[in-house]
Amino acid sequence: MVEDLAIVIVDDMQYSRTVLRTTLNRIGYTDIRMAASASESLAMLSDRRAEVVLADWVMPEMNGLELTAAIRVKDEERDHYTAIILFTGKEGDEPMMEAFSHGVDDYLTKPVKQVQLAARVFAAGRIARLQNTVLETSSALTAANRQLEYLSTTDPLTGLPNRRALNKRLEAALLETQARNGGLCVGLLDLDHFKQINDTYGHDVGDEVLTTLSKRLRLALRPMDMVARLGGEEFALVMHFHDVGHCDPSIFLRVLDTIRREAFPTSEGPIPVTASIGACCYRHGEDMATIQGLLKSADQNLYKAKAQGRNRVVG
Repeated sequence: MVEDLAIVIVDDMQYSRTVLRTTLNRIGYTDIRMAASASESLAMLSDRRAEVVLADWVMPEMNGLELTAAIRVKDEERDHYTAIILFTGKEGDEPMMEAFSHGVDDYLTKPVKQVQLAARVFAAGRIARLQNTVLETSSALTAANRQLEYLSTTDPLTGLPNRRALNKRLEAALLETQARNGGLCVGLLDLDHFKQINDTYGHDVGDEVLTTLSKRLRLALRPMDMVARLGGEEFALVMHFHDVGHCDPSIFLRVLDTIRREAFPTSEGPIPVTASIGACCYRHGEDMATIQGLLKSADQNLYKAKAQGRNRVVG
Protein backbone atom coordinates (compact mmCIF):
# COMPACT_ATOMS: atom_id res chain seq x y z
CA MET A 1 0.00 0.00 0.00
CA VAL A 2 1.24 3.47 -0.88
CA GLU A 3 0.03 6.92 0.13
CA ASP A 4 -1.75 8.42 -2.85
CA LEU A 5 -0.18 11.37 -4.66
CA ALA A 6 -1.46 13.97 -7.11
CA ILE A 7 0.39 12.95 -10.29
CA VAL A 8 0.43 14.39 -13.79
CA ILE A 9 1.80 12.35 -16.71
CA VAL A 10 2.98 14.38 -19.73
CA ASP A 11 3.75 12.58 -22.99
CA ASP A 12 2.74 13.26 -26.59
CA MET A 13 2.39 9.51 -27.17
CA GLN A 14 -0.97 8.18 -25.96
CA TYR A 15 0.33 4.64 -25.65
CA SER A 16 3.16 5.74 -23.31
CA ARG A 17 0.75 7.75 -21.15
CA THR A 18 -1.61 4.79 -20.87
CA VAL A 19 1.17 2.35 -19.96
CA LEU A 20 2.49 4.67 -17.24
CA ARG A 21 -0.97 5.24 -15.78
CA THR A 22 -1.71 1.51 -15.77
CA THR A 23 1.58 0.81 -14.02
CA LEU A 24 0.95 3.52 -11.42
CA ASN A 25 -2.58 2.23 -10.85
CA ARG A 26 -1.15 -1.24 -10.27
CA ILE A 27 1.26 0.21 -7.70
CA GLY A 28 -1.64 1.91 -5.88
CA TYR A 29 -1.79 5.49 -7.20
CA THR A 30 -5.21 6.70 -8.31
CA ASP A 31 -5.03 10.52 -8.52
CA ILE A 32 -3.52 10.59 -11.98
CA ARG A 33 -4.10 13.13 -14.77
CA MET A 34 -2.71 12.79 -18.26
CA ALA A 35 -1.61 15.53 -20.66
CA ALA A 36 -0.68 15.17 -24.31
CA SER A 37 1.53 18.26 -24.30
CA ALA A 38 3.48 20.53 -21.99
CA SER A 39 0.99 23.37 -22.43
CA GLU A 40 -1.89 21.07 -21.51
CA SER A 41 -0.04 19.95 -18.39
CA LEU A 42 0.60 23.57 -17.34
CA ALA A 43 -3.12 24.29 -17.69
CA MET A 44 -3.81 21.27 -15.47
CA LEU A 45 -1.34 22.49 -12.87
CA SER A 46 -2.92 25.94 -12.90
CA ASP A 47 -6.30 24.35 -12.24
CA ARG A 48 -5.00 22.04 -9.50
CA ARG A 49 -1.48 21.55 -8.24
CA ALA A 50 0.34 18.23 -8.43
CA GLU A 51 2.96 16.72 -6.18
CA VAL A 52 4.73 14.71 -8.91
CA VAL A 53 5.01 15.33 -12.65
CA LEU A 54 6.23 12.53 -14.92
CA ALA A 55 7.23 14.01 -18.26
CA ASP A 56 8.84 12.82 -21.45
CA TRP A 57 12.01 14.68 -22.32
CA VAL A 58 11.42 14.84 -26.08
CA MET A 59 8.10 16.45 -26.97
CA PRO A 60 7.00 18.87 -29.71
CA GLU A 61 6.27 22.51 -28.82
CA MET A 62 8.02 22.37 -25.42
CA ASN A 63 10.42 19.66 -24.26
CA GLY A 64 10.74 18.25 -20.76
CA LEU A 65 13.51 20.63 -19.69
CA GLU A 66 11.50 23.67 -20.84
CA LEU A 67 8.45 22.30 -19.06
CA THR A 68 10.54 21.90 -15.89
CA ALA A 69 11.55 25.57 -16.05
CA ALA A 70 7.92 26.63 -16.56
CA ILE A 71 6.77 24.53 -13.60
CA ARG A 72 9.48 26.00 -11.37
CA VAL A 73 8.29 29.52 -12.23
CA LYS A 74 4.69 28.55 -11.47
CA ASP A 75 5.75 26.90 -8.21
CA GLU A 76 7.65 30.02 -7.11
CA GLU A 77 4.59 32.17 -7.74
CA ARG A 78 2.40 29.90 -5.61
CA ASP A 79 4.85 28.86 -2.87
CA HIS A 80 4.59 25.24 -3.92
CA TYR A 81 7.02 22.51 -4.88
CA THR A 82 6.41 19.94 -7.62
CA ALA A 83 8.75 16.98 -7.90
CA ILE A 84 9.62 16.35 -11.56
CA ILE A 85 10.76 13.06 -13.05
CA LEU A 86 11.87 12.99 -16.68
CA PHE A 87 11.91 9.79 -18.69
CA THR A 88 13.68 9.39 -22.02
CA GLY A 89 15.42 7.00 -24.36
CA LYS A 90 18.67 8.93 -23.98
CA GLU A 91 21.36 6.93 -22.23
CA GLY A 92 24.59 7.82 -20.48
CA ASP A 93 25.75 10.22 -17.79
CA GLU A 94 25.74 13.38 -19.92
CA PRO A 95 21.95 13.64 -20.50
CA MET A 96 21.32 12.66 -16.89
CA MET A 97 23.55 15.48 -15.63
CA GLU A 98 21.92 17.90 -18.07
CA ALA A 99 18.51 17.00 -16.67
CA PHE A 100 19.61 17.51 -13.06
CA SER A 101 21.28 20.81 -13.91
CA HIS A 102 17.91 22.05 -15.20
CA GLY A 103 16.15 21.36 -11.91
CA VAL A 104 14.78 17.89 -12.58
CA ASP A 105 14.41 15.81 -9.41
CA ASP A 106 14.86 12.39 -10.97
CA TYR A 107 15.56 10.72 -14.28
CA LEU A 108 14.40 7.41 -15.80
CA THR A 109 15.42 5.76 -19.05
CA LYS A 110 12.97 3.94 -21.26
CA PRO A 111 11.63 1.34 -21.09
CA VAL A 112 10.55 2.18 -17.56
CA LYS A 113 10.49 -0.79 -15.22
CA GLN A 114 7.70 -1.02 -12.64
CA VAL A 115 10.05 -1.46 -9.65
CA GLN A 116 12.12 1.56 -10.65
CA LEU A 117 9.03 3.65 -11.30
CA ALA A 118 7.53 2.71 -7.94
CA ALA A 119 10.72 3.60 -6.06
CA ARG A 120 11.28 6.89 -7.90
CA VAL A 121 7.66 8.09 -7.60
CA PHE A 122 7.60 7.19 -3.91
CA ALA A 123 10.83 9.14 -3.32
CA ALA A 124 9.61 12.09 -5.42
CA GLY A 125 6.38 12.20 -3.43
CA ARG A 126 8.30 12.33 -0.17
CA ILE A 127 10.50 15.14 -1.49
CA ALA A 128 7.48 17.15 -2.64
CA ARG A 129 5.59 16.76 0.61
CA LEU A 130 8.60 17.60 2.75
CA GLN A 131 9.33 20.68 0.66
CA ASN A 132 5.70 21.80 0.78
CA THR A 133 5.58 21.30 4.54
CA VAL A 134 8.61 23.57 4.83
CA LEU A 135 7.00 26.16 2.53
CA GLU A 136 3.72 26.07 4.46
CA THR A 137 5.54 26.43 7.77
CA SER A 138 7.61 29.31 6.41
CA SER A 139 4.48 31.02 5.05
CA ALA A 140 2.71 30.60 8.39
CA LEU A 141 5.71 32.03 10.25
CA THR A 142 5.87 34.99 7.86
CA ALA A 143 2.17 35.69 8.37
CA ALA A 144 2.56 35.35 12.13
CA ASN A 145 5.53 37.73 12.12
CA ARG A 146 3.55 40.27 10.10
CA GLN A 147 0.69 40.00 12.56
CA LEU A 148 3.05 40.40 15.50
CA GLU A 149 4.63 43.43 13.84
CA TYR A 150 1.19 44.92 13.26
CA LEU A 151 0.13 44.28 16.85
CA SER A 152 3.37 45.72 18.19
CA THR A 153 2.97 48.97 16.25
CA THR A 154 -0.82 49.46 16.33
CA ASP A 155 -3.19 50.73 19.00
CA PRO A 156 -5.88 48.04 19.40
CA LEU A 157 -8.75 50.45 20.16
CA THR A 158 -8.35 53.02 17.40
CA GLY A 159 -6.24 51.14 14.85
CA LEU A 160 -3.81 54.07 14.85
CA PRO A 161 -0.03 53.63 15.05
CA ASN A 162 1.25 53.48 18.63
CA ARG A 163 4.27 55.05 20.31
CA ARG A 164 6.69 52.51 18.85
CA ALA A 165 5.50 53.26 15.31
CA LEU A 166 5.61 57.00 16.06
CA ASN A 167 9.28 56.82 17.03
CA LYS A 168 10.14 55.08 13.77
CA ARG A 169 8.24 57.61 11.70
CA LEU A 170 9.67 60.56 13.60
CA GLU A 171 13.20 59.28 13.15
CA ALA A 172 12.74 58.95 9.39
CA ALA A 173 11.06 62.36 9.06
CA LEU A 174 13.73 64.06 11.16
CA LEU A 175 16.56 62.53 9.12
CA GLU A 176 14.87 63.62 5.88
CA THR A 177 14.43 67.18 7.17
CA GLN A 178 18.04 67.39 8.35
CA ALA A 179 19.48 65.89 5.16
CA ARG A 180 17.32 67.60 2.55
CA ASN A 181 15.04 70.52 3.19
CA GLY A 182 11.70 71.58 4.56
CA GLY A 183 10.34 71.44 8.06
CA LEU A 184 8.83 69.04 10.57
CA CYS A 185 5.97 69.82 12.94
CA VAL A 186 5.06 67.61 15.87
CA GLY A 187 1.92 68.12 17.90
CA LEU A 188 0.89 66.37 21.13
CA LEU A 189 -2.89 66.45 21.52
CA ASP A 190 -4.74 65.75 24.73
CA LEU A 191 -8.54 65.74 25.13
CA ASP A 192 -9.79 68.29 27.64
CA HIS A 193 -11.61 66.98 30.73
CA PHE A 194 -11.62 63.42 29.40
CA LYS A 195 -11.72 61.98 32.92
CA GLN A 196 -15.01 63.76 33.40
CA ILE A 197 -16.43 61.99 30.35
CA ASN A 198 -15.35 58.60 31.71
CA ASP A 199 -16.71 59.37 35.18
CA THR A 200 -20.04 60.64 33.84
CA TYR A 201 -20.78 58.19 31.03
CA GLY A 202 -18.46 55.24 31.67
CA HIS A 203 -15.33 53.97 29.97
CA ASP A 204 -17.23 52.35 27.08
CA VAL A 205 -18.53 55.76 26.04
CA GLY A 206 -15.04 57.15 26.59
CA ASP A 207 -13.75 54.55 24.11
CA GLU A 208 -16.41 55.67 21.62
CA VAL A 209 -15.13 59.23 21.94
CA LEU A 210 -11.53 58.11 21.37
CA THR A 211 -12.53 56.08 18.31
CA THR A 212 -14.42 59.02 16.81
CA LEU A 213 -11.52 61.32 17.61
CA SER A 214 -9.10 59.06 15.74
CA LYS A 215 -11.31 59.24 12.63
CA ARG A 216 -11.59 63.03 12.82
CA LEU A 217 -7.86 63.41 13.23
CA ARG A 218 -7.21 61.31 10.12
CA LEU A 219 -9.60 63.51 8.16
CA ALA A 220 -8.09 66.72 9.51
CA LEU A 221 -4.58 65.85 8.35
CA ARG A 222 -3.15 65.08 4.93
CA PRO A 223 -2.82 61.42 3.84
CA MET A 224 0.97 61.61 4.20
CA ASP A 225 0.77 62.94 7.76
CA MET A 226 0.77 60.66 10.78
CA VAL A 227 -1.64 60.34 13.67
CA ALA A 228 -0.59 58.08 16.53
CA ARG A 229 -2.16 57.23 19.86
CA LEU A 230 0.33 57.41 22.71
CA GLY A 231 -2.03 56.11 25.36
CA GLY A 232 -5.16 57.24 27.19
CA GLU A 233 -6.48 60.41 25.60
CA GLU A 234 -3.10 61.57 24.26
CA PHE A 235 -2.30 61.55 20.54
CA ALA A 236 0.66 62.62 18.42
CA LEU A 237 0.46 64.42 15.08
CA VAL A 238 3.42 64.48 12.69
CA MET A 239 3.51 66.71 9.62
CA HIS A 240 6.42 67.18 7.20
CA PHE A 241 6.58 70.10 4.76
CA HIS A 242 8.92 70.58 1.83
CA ASP A 243 8.26 74.32 2.04
CA VAL A 244 9.68 75.69 5.30
CA GLY A 245 7.19 78.53 5.16
CA HIS A 246 4.33 76.12 5.83
CA CYS A 247 5.97 74.78 8.98
CA ASP A 248 4.21 76.69 11.77
CA PRO A 249 2.37 75.61 14.96
CA SER A 250 -0.76 77.45 13.75
CA ILE A 251 -1.37 74.62 11.26
CA PHE A 252 -2.79 72.63 14.18
CA LEU A 253 -5.60 75.15 14.69
CA ARG A 254 -7.67 73.49 12.00
CA VAL A 255 -7.31 70.22 13.92
CA LEU A 256 -8.94 71.86 16.95
CA ASP A 257 -11.69 73.25 14.70
CA THR A 258 -12.39 69.76 13.36
CA ILE A 259 -12.72 68.40 16.90
CA ARG A 260 -14.93 71.08 18.42
CA ARG A 261 -17.07 71.87 15.38
CA GLU A 262 -19.62 69.14 16.15
CA ALA A 263 -20.39 67.15 19.29
CA PHE A 264 -19.18 63.56 19.27
CA PRO A 265 -21.99 61.03 18.65
CA THR A 266 -22.09 58.30 21.32
CA SER A 267 -24.52 55.69 22.59
CA GLU A 268 -25.38 58.17 25.38
CA GLY A 269 -26.06 60.97 22.93
CA PRO A 270 -23.87 63.77 21.52
CA ILE A 271 -20.99 64.90 23.74
CA PRO A 272 -19.12 68.19 23.08
CA VAL A 273 -15.37 67.69 23.12
CA THR A 274 -12.36 70.00 22.94
CA ALA A 275 -8.64 69.36 22.97
CA SER A 276 -5.34 71.08 23.67
CA ILE A 277 -2.22 70.80 21.52
CA GLY A 278 1.41 71.42 22.33
CA ALA A 279 3.47 71.87 19.17
CA CYS A 280 7.13 71.89 18.26
CA CYS A 281 8.55 72.63 14.80
CA TYR A 282 12.00 71.87 13.43
CA ARG A 283 13.27 73.47 10.23
CA HIS A 284 16.13 72.49 7.97
CA GLY A 285 19.31 74.35 8.90
CA GLU A 286 18.50 74.72 12.60
CA ASP A 287 20.66 73.10 15.27
CA MET A 288 20.47 69.32 15.25
CA ALA A 289 17.35 67.99 16.99
CA THR A 290 16.43 64.61 18.45
CA ILE A 291 13.15 62.74 18.68
CA GLN A 292 13.26 62.98 22.45
CA GLY A 293 13.93 66.71 22.24
CA LEU A 294 11.01 67.35 19.88
CA LEU A 295 8.58 65.35 21.99
CA LYS A 296 9.78 66.99 25.19
CA SER A 297 9.27 70.49 23.75
CA ALA A 298 5.82 69.54 22.44
CA ASP A 299 4.91 68.08 25.84
CA GLN A 300 6.01 71.24 27.63
CA ASN A 301 3.87 73.33 25.28
CA LEU A 302 0.93 70.99 25.84
CA TYR A 303 1.24 71.65 29.57
CA LYS A 304 1.19 75.39 28.83
CA ALA A 305 -1.91 75.01 26.65
CA LYS A 306 -3.69 73.25 29.51
CA ALA A 307 -2.55 75.89 32.00
CA GLN A 308 -3.78 78.70 29.75
CA GLY A 309 -7.33 77.40 29.69
CA ARG A 310 -7.33 74.46 27.26
CA ASN A 311 -8.85 74.28 23.78
CA ARG A 312 -5.83 75.98 22.23
CA VAL A 313 -2.51 75.41 20.47
CA VAL A 314 0.77 76.46 22.05
CA GLY A 315 3.98 76.14 20.12
